[in-house]
Amino acid sequence: MTNTIAEILGTIEFVAHIDETKDCLMSQDPPESLWFNIDVPKGHGLNAGDRIKVTIERI
Repeated sequence: MTNTIAEILGTIEFVAHIDETKDCLMSQDPPESLWFNIDVPKGHGLNAGDRIKVTIERI
């Protein structure tokens, strides 16, 4: 049984510096997917233009 509620496939449009420990990955107008705005720990290595998949699961 899967607990997956949604999978968002998209392209990062912008990586914002939040503070010394985290950045924010954003895509707010993708034609192919739902939009996302997710804080992640620094050191993620992601850049604008990278394709990602965000999975939402109930745990």
